[in-house]
Amino acid sequence: MDCIATTHSSAGTLIVGAGQAGLQLAASLRMLGDTAPITIVGGESRPPYQRPPLSKAFLKGKAAEDDLTLRGADFFATNDITIVCGEWVESIALDSATTGSGKAVTRTGRTLAFERLALTVGGTPRRMLTPGAELDGIHYLRTLDDAIALRMDLENATRVVIVGGGFIGLEIAATATASGKEVVVLEAQDRLMARAIAPEMSHFYAEAHRRRGTRIELCTAVSGFRGTDRVNSVELADGRIIDADIVVVGIGLVPHTSLAASMGLANDRGIEVDPYGRTRIPGIVAAGDCAVSTHPIHGTVRLESVPNAIAQAKAAAAALMGHEQRKLTVPWFWSDQADLKLQMAGLAMSYDEVIIRGNPDTERFSALYYRNGQLVAIESVNAPSDYMAARRILENGGNIPPDAAGDVDISLKTHM
Repeated sequence: MDCIATTHSSAGTLIVGAGQAGLQLAASLRMLGDTAPITIVGGESRPPYQRPPLSKAFLKGKAAEDDLTLRGADFFATNDITIVCGEWVESIALDSATTGSGKAVTRTGRTLAFERLALTVGGTPRRMLTPGAELDGIHYLRTLDDAIALRMDLENATRVVIVGGGFIGLEIAATATASGKEVVVLEAQDRLMARAIAPEMSHFYAEAHRRRGTRIELCTAVSGFRGTDRVNSVELADGRIIDADIVVVGIGLVPHTSLAASMGLANDRGIEVDPYGRTRIPGIVAAGDCAVSTHPIHGTVRLESVPNAIAQAKAAAAALMGHEQRKLTVPWFWSDQADLKLQMAGLAMSYDEVIIRGNPDTERFSALYYRNGQLVAIESVNAPSDYMAARRILENGGNIPPDAAGDVDISLKTHM
């Protein structure tokens, strides 16, 4: 599908960012009956596509570029949604400090008027600033172009070093290990996926990856990269040297906040929104990886996941339409690492009790997290029925008694 130039002569809703959140927001506006012009502007040369397969199916060669496209040209034509690709919005000028209308100017000088504004701008991978970080063979994964370059480099590599033990790093590590590569994961913290999951699950995943042949190094900081034109090794803070044909860095995402900051809508963590995606300026919303909001249970959070992007975009679209506030969704995530499917609902934060359901040694179990006897989150490995039941219970404000949660002979559905 080719991206098309804007054809609308009147202002409507401008969506800056052509990822999952931006596309969902536009689709939701149309589903809610909005008939005003909608324009989506994205910095990449491609129309919206799926990012999760980039570190898994696409990297394995089991998905082609066309398989990743979220919507075909007929969707945009049928819904009268204009999409402009390969354009970065450089500046936004509002008509006043209290209105969501104004004009946006792109890097090429294109001017786009709008009456309402949605910021779904995502972010960019956090970069290494250590010596040698500019060498060839050091990869970051965010875009399809990144994935294409990484896949080509992996074909000829034997020794792969992953810097960062988060979701992206471990998904790539699992893929590379399964293809016969020698893989080392270097994590600066004392456990894997520390920003997203609880210590109990971190420990399980470290051992599970080791069983599959991936070397896991915790509490290990990188001090630099060695090589002439191309990286050939990684230097650690303790003086050790790890040989590498390629390096993949996955140490977090920096949200794009410059546009929002110019309007006073961002802090150092992201674009500030309420639980429904609204900024402090009426008519301006934000959704996706760039948005930081306050959750009634979990406090201030910025979530980087497709499910959150979709849910937040739907809520933001409803807010722009002035619809009655919807009930809040429960955060949920997933990560496929080798043959381990991790599914999470809620956030395992500030819990005071954890119940393990099943035997982790079988690689099929769940961890349920409680605060004052109330279920706040579940993390399941290859246990989809546990996950789905607990997620529905969380969404409905229910509970699973802690003294019954660990009994695998009783389905969690009985507590719905």
